[in-house]
Amino acid sequence: MTNETTSTDGLTRRGALTGIAGVGVALPVLAACGSDASTASDPAPAASTTAGGASTSGAPEAATPLTTTADVPVGSGTIFADEGVVVTQPSEGEFKAFSTTCTHTGCPVTEVRDAEIVCPCHGSHFSITDGSPISGPAPAPLATREITVSGQDISLA
Repeated sequence: MTNETTSTDGLTRRGALTGIAGVGVALPVLAACGSDASTASDPAPAASTTAGGASTSGAPEAATPLTTTADVPVGSGTIFADEGVVVTQPSEGEFKAFSTTCTHTGCPVTEVRDAEIVCPCHGSHFSITDGSPISGPAPAPLATREITVSGQDISLA
């Protein structure tokens, strides 16, 4: 005979304690699977965004301006290090944007000089028109970035 005490319905003390412990573990897990009545009754689903940042809810997402057209000199450009983008204006009213990551070893470009985007690490220079390498060891053009120009505002797309 074992040391387990049996109740009148055949349930052992060990079985009862195991069952109680199982319920204690299962309840929080099941509660996490439930839904909140306030969110379940909300008829409008939350807007989601695609990898490119476009809203899929049908309403256009308001882009925060990165800069203004007046802040990007013609025949030159402006670097926005925090956003990882360089915006150029190769000719009057034509705006382009490129990644600030050099295609040679991944150093950030730090200057736009003489109509070229310059990487200080190994001397690569890139075109402000299409991001293509002009000189230095960089093997490929800077990646293009999408921007929108609305009036005087330039925003990342």
